[in-house]
Amino acid sequence: MLVIDPVFWPKLLFLITIVGGLMYFFELGLRKWLKVEKKNLFSNYHINDKHKKVDWAIRISFLVIFLIGAGINMERDPLEWLWFLEPWFLLLVLIVTTEMARAFTEWKYAENRKAFVVTICQLVFILIVFFTVMKTDFFWML
Repeated sequence: MLVIDPVFWPKLLFLITIVGGLMYFFELGLRKWLKVEKKNLFSNYHINDKHKKVDWAIRISFLVIFLIGAGINMERDPLEWLWFLEPWFLLLVLIVTTEMARAFTEWKYAENRKAFVVTICQLVFILIVFFTVMKTDFFWML
């Protein structure tokens, strides 16, 4: 039987709060420094109709890849799963792909040309935080 540490959930909530706060304040500071307007936190922000179509094409493609990858990995022995079809990896690739598409569209079509710099810096920061958290076992908390 799987035994979970009794303080696992408070530690996880604390970690999520810290990482979320870091990401929020990084973006806030960067936007103020570059004088770029703030996006709504949980909105699906599209620059124009072309960006909306590309974004949805990326999302639907990744959903199909996710379902096919889940089917392939479920047929395999759990110790022999393909790492590039794991959900965490596909989610990471989805985030990078959608944010790069957003940055390209902001660079090409946005009124404030500095908006793409914020998007790229935020993506790099998210990747640094993600790999730091993963490589340090959640900052040695879990």
